[in-house]
Amino acid sequence: MKTVQMTLDDDLVKAVDEVIKQQKTTRSEFTRKALRNALRQFRDEQLEKAHRIGYEKKPVAPEESSPWEDEQQWGDA
Repeated sequence: MKTVQMTLDDDLVKAVDEVIKQQKTTRSEFTRKALRNALRQFRDEQLEKAHRIGYEKKPVAPEESSPWEDEQQWGDA
């Protein structure tokens, strides 16, 4: 692991300290988890953007999905 120095607003540090007490963890572990979540969210947003661009370039034609509409099951209805 690598040590990284960060500058944070006092109110942010206070809020984090309150949470880590409840979670019985450390600032470092909380930050690692938050950064992993932020990276995962960023990757998801990039994939969604790529999918959106793909569908804008080549939209789904109605005949591609309409044959399957009668096969859909939505549970007990």
